[in-house]
Amino acid sequence: KPHPPRSSHGHAPKPWGPARGPALVVVMTSPFGRYRNAEAASAHLPPSSYLLASLKADCLNKPFAQRCHDLATVIEEFPAKELHTIFPWLVENIFGSLDGVILGWNLRCLQGRTNPTEYSIALDFLDPAGPMMKLVYKLQAEEYRYDFPVSYLPGPVKVSIQERILPECSLYHNKVQFPSSGGLGLNLVVNPFEYCMFYFAISLITQRNIPMSCHVSTSNSAYFVLVDRYLKWFLPIEGSVLPPPSSDPGGVPSPAPRSPAVPFTSYGMHPTSLLKRHIAHQPSVNADPASQEIWRSETLLQIFVEMWLHHYSLDMYQKMQSPHIKELFKPTEEHVLVIRLLVKHLHAFSNSFKPEPVSPSAHSHTASPLAEFKRIVIPRFVQQKLYVFLQHCFGHWPLDASFRAVLEMWLSYLQPWRYAPEKPLLSTESQPRSVSEKWAPFIQENLLMYTKLFVGFLNRALRTDLVSPKNALMVFRVAKIFAQPNLAEMIQKGEQLFLETDLVVPPRQHRLFVSPSFGGSFLSSRTPNITDVSFKVKSHVYSLEGQDFQYKQMFGPEVRNLVLRLAQQICQAQQTAKSISDHSIEATASQSFLSWFRFGPSDLNGSYTGNDLDEIGQDNIKKTDEYLEKALEYLCQIFRVQLPLCSQESLFGMKHGIHKVHGYKVKTVLSTFSPFHNHCKLIGNIT
Repeated sequence: KPHPPRSSHGHAPKPWGPARGPALVVVMTSPFGRYRNAEAASAHLPPSSYLLASLKADCLNKPFAQRCHDLATVIEEFPAKELHTIFPWLVENIFGSLDGVILGWNLRCLQGRTNPTEYSIALDFLDPAGPMMKLVYKLQAEEYRYDFPVSYLPGPVKVSIQERILPECSLYHNKVQFPSSGGLGLNLVVNPFEYCMFYFAISLITQRNIPMSCHVSTSNSAYFVLVDRYLKWFLPIEGSVLPPPSSDPGGVPSPAPRSPAVPFTSYGMHPTSLLKRHIAHQPSVNADPASQEIWRSETLLQIFVEMWLHHYSLDMYQKMQSPHIKELFKPTEEHVLVIRLLVKHLHAFSNSFKPEPVSPSAHSHTASPLAEFKRIVIPRFVQQKLYVFLQHCFGHWPLDASFRAVLEMWLSYLQPWRYAPEKPLLSTESQPRSVSEKWAPFIQENLLMYTKLFVGFLNRALRTDLVSPKNALMVFRVAKIFAQPNLAEMIQKGEQLFLETDLVVPPRQHRLFVSPSFGGSFLSSRTPNITDVSFKVKSHVYSLEGQDFQYKQMFGPEVRNLVLRLAQQICQAQQTAKSISDHSIEATASQSFLSWFRFGPSDLNGSYTGNDLDEIGQDNIKKTDEYLEKALEYLCQIFRVQLPLCSQESLFGMKHGIHKVHGYKVKTVLSTFSPFHNHCKLIGNIT
């Protein structure tokens, strides 16, 4: 008979011992009883309601380490039938509730340096080879299903499903369950692996009431480390994905069918999964192990991309005539840093693809599923959604130093060669390495990532205070990356290919959802496989922006003028920084002199004493000048323009506080209220 839940007067149970004996022994210290004899346990297991109630009670009465140890034991010894009922509660207890009310284990704030014991235990429990994933595989083998509310999916997906339009992503196919009469809301019917990963991924973006005292380094949080572990395990750079534990028969459970009574309207083409269609509907014991390997890899990536990137659309959803098409979503720096981790890993994963050697064998052209996945993973699964995500961030992110997170994520995507296995050595003169021509196809098929977003950055830079060292650093970083030898030339070549005599681009159902075919082409399945490079570039641009898109050349006159404006602004910022520095030195010297006569700062009639420079400081003023000087040099190198006149007259301007802005000589007069805002006095037109 199962031991009933503890009374309010009971003592906390003792830890379960690891010893096993042949006799039937009920350990009464556990609130639900633990049988030392496995055979007896199977015959006398308590009802699942007692198990769930006991685990909930443990959350209040047991320390974290003991709870995890007990959970691992339960997962190991209880059958799937009992574990099935506790699984949704356990997932929510770990990752938090979808509405953000329940924090769960708060993995985003859990760090090794502040909570080393809990940090280590949580990582071990949630590791790809840990107890939680063993539970997932145990339930997966029995083909259990769980409901995930559509209302918590990203805005574009949620709206399309609510309007009976099937999303393009195969992740949602055959999973939508419509409510019965009187039912509440739509659900996705998902398997245990999908359910667990949906909760894990969405916990990054759910707004939670995290204590203000929680100051953490994102890259050192348990959540960040787990993302990295999952990527390395399920999308391995070397070798294959490790199979599930041997206790699991393996295979892909057949998806729950959706209700046929409510038809879906399909938008865009439906790129089939890398799995063959019949594999997804086979009994799990008959599934191909290689396909099972790819199923987990593909599912993990699709969930990450959908939850983290698919929060914006172009104009597709604006044509749905729905009042709920626009989702007010503001990504955080933490969110962007995790996406950057994903981008960097996907570059390394994709670059590890090794083409099969040519062989006369009949199977020489049949690559493994994992190899095919590596080859098309970025263009098929990531490119479109990342482009729209970046577009939104460039246009809506605050004009402050926090934009650095977005900037570095963008620059990481633009440089797949940084994550290639073969990295060329630097020359003896430590000159920047030249970008190899082998990357020309990537640049051409991602042309808008380089050109349109560069223009977006220019427009942001022209509106920021470049005297700030952090803002100056961002301009320097972008200029340095784009000035890598041979990169500008390859971008320009891509633009020339796009601007070649127009070819007739076949009509599409819609530009946003034209995905690459299995072979990596950006053409729809109805279009022949045309290898013309120019056509590929055009197809890339039109698939992202539509055929009515007016392309603005990065190396055209309009953008060149923006670059020249930025160059002038850089000169002005350099001179302003120098003036601030000089004024600060003078004020500091004056204050030091007056201190001999026992005058303090409050005795100087409120005049500026240089103390407002705490956030910049003399060292950072010097850094600002260095960053801007190099940025100016790189920009002139990229666009083959001469240094602006303001640089040639910088000595005179810095000495007399005079410089030029938009064809006028102006004199900088420092405000006594703020050293960061200069007032310009017009003293004559130089033209």
